[in-house]
Amino acid sequence: MSAKKADKIDWTAFEKKVKEAAESASNTANENLAGEMSTMIHLTQQEIQEIFPEPEDKKDFAALMKIVKSATSHNNKINKIVADGERFAGVVISLLKRII
Repeated sequence: MSAKKADKIDWTAFEKKVKEAAESASNTANENLAGEMSTMIHLTQQEIQEIFPEPEDKKDFAALMKIVKSATSHNNKINKIVADGERFAGVVISLLKRII
């Protein structure tokens, strides 16, 4: 993904969509959420559904994406990720399983 595309993301609106979809926990909302995410990353909607089958998993993935794409320094990103390490551990494991 190019830096220009990431700079245009409205994170507040994105987080709201993620929260609404996660709270409803319906299959339709899950598929829609995966579709939203697939427009921002190099994974298809189906791949996101397979990697993150639960709404809460997608919510955690969205939070991690926000930190990684934020304008803060590399060290600040690391500190934020470490502070929520338990929350993001499942996301990291799921992603690495997919690419290894």
